[in-house]
Amino acid sequence: MNDGLEILPVRGIGDVTAGDDLAELITKAAPWLANGDVLVVTSKIVSKAEGRLVEVPADGPERDDARGRVLDSETARVVARRGETRIVQTHHGFVMAAAGIDASNVDKTHLVLLPADPDASAHRLRADLAARGLDVAVIVSDTMGRAWRNGLTDVALGAAGIEALLDHRGQIDPYGNELSLTQMAVVDELSAAAELVKGKCDRVPVAVVRGYPYRPDTTGAGASVLIRDTESDMFRLGTAEARAEGLEQAAYLSDDVAVRETGRDGIGTAYNRIAEIVTAGTGITATASTFRLTAAGPAPADLLRLGADAHRLRAALAADGLTSGIEFDDDGVTINFGEPA
Repeated sequence: MNDGLEILPVRGIGDVTAGDDLAELITKAAPWLANGDVLVVTSKIVSKAEGRLVEVPADGPERDDARGRVLDSETARVVARRGETRIVQTHHGFVMAAAGIDASNVDKTHLVLLPADPDASAHRLRADLAARGLDVAVIVSDTMGRAWRNGLTDVALGAAGIEALLDHRGQIDPYGNELSLTQMAVVDELSAAAELVKGKCDRVPVAVVRGYPYRPDTTGAGASVLIRDTESDMFRLGTAEARAEGLEQAAYLSDDVAVRETGRDGIGTAYNRIAEIVTAGTGITATASTFRLTAAGPAPADLLRLGADAHRLRAALAADGLTSGIEFDDDGVTINFGEPA
């Protein structure tokens, strides 16, 4: 049980430039640093010390163009775009606005990139502090927005010497319920707490959390365990981007489509949806395993509309997690469907 924490700002570090020894700067500014402390270091000074800066024009459209090129180079994929704002996944795996590129607290002719490997940066700093006789955990933090929430908070990009996740799965709560999903991102919580004494304009890039009984990380995994893989990310795209991807997939339905997501009441849902959008006069009948479509008339335009209607129905089935195949004959179209794959 934790009886309380202290969150202490480390003042007096000053400007950090490429090649600076962060361990030296921090221990001089905080000679009171003690074993068992958690050191939370803003990623910006880590990046500056590691030379992760790029030169750009000070202003004008040339600056915007240069920043766009830098953003492209730091982007693994675009998650969402709204006007000039881009939410992207970085090459580290972080999902952030503008790939974490920062123009604050740096001269106007430079941009600061994220550390190339924040976990490695945290490990190096911890090792440098250990060489000075200090056994502390290190977190490299940065500011992010959060899905479904307004406002920003600091989170951990890298960590060393501390388990990033506190896993409560399998434990029993006071009411006798077994916890099955609860994993606390403690390094994110500590990063957010440390930000309360650092601030954005106070030139305090480092804070110490004292009194937290953290679990030492014996695996070296760092904060990388917090990155959700694509397969388990139910919201890997923004709304507009997900819709565009769905439309693209619908445009390339093969003769035997397999959709991995779990279907809803696929048959009834698809039938009701297609009944609202098919061409007036197109015939629709359903059996336990097929839909049968017939053209509104014999004209070529009716046959073209029949083909479009058949494709819409297959896309509706795919959206509900059902496989389908298609067969044409002189009288119409038969669509065979199966259960969710």
